[in-house]
Amino acid sequence: MRKTTEIECPACNLTTLLLREPVYEGLKKTGETLKCAGCGHVFASEDEVPFSQSEDRPIFSSKDQSERVQVFAAGEADALCRHCTQYVVNPFMQWCALHKKEVEATDHCDRFERKKPTSESSPGTSERPLL
Repeated sequence: MRKTTEIECPACNLTTLLLREPVYEGLKKTGETLKCAGCGHVFASEDEVPFSQSEDRPIFSSKDQSERVQVFAAGEADALCRHCTQYVVNPFMQWCALHKKEVEATDHCDRFERKKPTSESSPGTSERPLL
């Protein structure tokens, strides 16, 4: 099978798409019918289909990409609640044990205390936060 489905239909003289419709005898697929999507012209075989010679062009180029968005300034994201020792996560909410209130991972306060790094050798500890 060919990768492209664009054809130059001789019946309607349009650049259009090739439709591949299955042919069944009872519940068993016996083949395919190749048709022009524009006019319905049926091709006898895939060798007869005049596939378009246009090269596949990428839709987007590097000019279409937006500039990288920098949400946080350098070091600003280091003092977020999610990095604090008082930050508790459970399936229903995120909680500050110091202020006894619900918080978001991106909140911050003046009493921030960084979590101590966990050692890999300690059993039962992990780098990932518990969810």
